[in-house]
Amino acid sequence: MASWTIKDIPDQSGKLAIVTGATGGLGLETALALAGAGAEVVLAGRNPAKGRAAEALIRGRHARAKIRFETVDLASLASVSAFAERILAAGRPIDILVNNAGVMALAKRETTMDGFERQFGTNYLSHFALTGHLLPLLVKAKARVVQLSSIAHRNGTIRLDDLNYSQGYKPWPVYAQTKLAMLMFAIELARRSDAHGWGLTSVAAHPGVATTDLMANGPGASGSRLMAWISAQGVKTIGHSAASGTLPQLMAATSPVVRGGQYFGPQGWKELKGPPGLGKIERQALDADVAAKLWAASETLTGVAFG
Repeated sequence: MASWTIKDIPDQSGKLAIVTGATGGLGLETALALAGAGAEVVLAGRNPAKGRAAEALIRGRHARAKIRFETVDLASLASVSAFAERILAAGRPIDILVNNAGVMALAKRETTMDGFERQFGTNYLSHFALTGHLLPLLVKAKARVVQLSSIAHRNGTIRLDDLNYSQGYKPWPVYAQTKLAMLMFAIELARRSDAHGWGLTSVAAHPGVATTDLMANGPGASGSRLMAWISAQGVKTIGHSAASGTLPQLMAATSPVVRGGQYFGPQGWKELKGPPGLGKIERQALDADVAAKLWAASETLTGVAFG
């Protein structure tokens, strides 16, 4: 069987897609591919200058692309709510939501505008809230909802007694928790969609090890230039490009054979790189009891309830 590529994306004409973190890296590649397949794409990000540059890049590749940038700061629940209100006011059903944006392994504990640990708040809680806000329009379209996870979920633990790591902060365990939370969110949303008849196809994906700005803006940002260079070279050696890393989430977002609760990633050694396909879900991600408790805590923390 031939490897799946962007050429295998079905025609997306008439569909509306929203991609968070769409002004660079995996998000930009995802938006570029969806626009190229005919979808109307909302590029959601916090930097208008980068948004304009992303729009120009996409239109340079696809002159007739239907795209627009919308401001949202995922470190602020108020910004997430305001963004969602604008989308809801337009009233158009959302066919694809790709919750892609994130930060990685910040050296020191930082907090969002709402006082949440920054990785947990940005990577997971903001996307939980956004999906909840947009649920009416997602249900109308029987949408495909994609959460971006990571191979880091393998080492993740949901710290229910201290989700915000107010004590004992460590960059990588915190990052792993957020990516485990995203995978569990996808699976639990699939369960709840089935139970409530929402008609969503809720899935997750990971890029393997891809060359993006995530490393430079996270662990690479706090070290020496030499260490940042070594990290970047290591990623290039064992991983693949952002365009290749985007394929699992594009498959998750568009393939007609996808089923709710599935997880997609590269098919090479340890899922570090390679063509896209089904990824391995670690046992802790399938714990329905912990998922239900995480969901309840997330509703309390964000003030957003589903349905």
